[in-house]
Amino acid sequence: MRMVFSSEWLKLRSIASTYHALGSAALMVVLGMVWTIYVSSLAEERGSLRAAAPEEGFLPLVQISLAIIGVLAITSEHATGMIRASLTAVPGRGTFLVGKAVVVGVVTFAAAHAILLVTYVSARLIAGDRPLGFNDTGFFDDLPMLFASGVSVTVLALVGLGLGAATRSTAAAIVSVVVMLFVLPGIATYLPEPWNSRVASLMLPNLVPQIAGDRLSSRLGDGLLSPAMAFTALISYALVALTVGLYFLKRRDV
Repeated sequence: MRMVFSSEWLKLRSIASTYHALGSAALMVVLGMVWTIYVSSLAEERGSLRAAAPEEGFLPLVQISLAIIGVLAITSEHATGMIRASLTAVPGRGTFLVGKAVVVGVVTFAAAHAILLVTYVSARLIAGDRPLGFNDTGFFDDLPMLFASGVSVTVLALVGLGLGAATRSTAAAIVSVVVMLFVLPGIATYLPEPWNSRVASLMLPNLVPQIAGDRLSSRLGDGLLSPAMAFTALISYALVALTVGLYFLKRRDV
């Protein structure tokens, strides 16, 4: 298994798109600084201002950017034909996919939390003691939200990996991730009550504040999940996607 991890790590860092995706995700730091400077200037003019914290407002950028790493970890091999050599070296397709999942998970988990932490710290340093809404709480109060946000990025990367294994198409897998992140939560709000809040509480973007026990999740009303249930639901996205991906990977010839 150690050989599988080493091989997958080598393949992941040898793909140029991995660095492009990491660079796109790291733009969150720059955008967070620009946003903080902008809202700080408005706060000085108006006396006080409640604004979205940059690590929350720009989270979708990190989620989509690093989800692409998961997608390309498998679809790039199908596109180049390298998948044949990979499965010859590792005949067990379950072992093959688990190896990819572990490497993608570790890389995206570390990258996501590093980017979120740098964005968080730099924004607070720039804001100083200005009366901004995202500057009202301390680091340890915000730690659950930062952790949940980072985990959501890793989950989306693993979802991308699973969907990539199932579809063997980069475009189809990325579109599916975008639909899951942006389209389905909007559709859920149009369902009749009480199903709108119940279904919305299970949508991936709404799981992060529920895991952190954040007050923003109160808009879900009766559909609100406990932190443990929300975390379980979040992890289930990755497990289901990887299971579906493994099913199709085993059934199809390469």
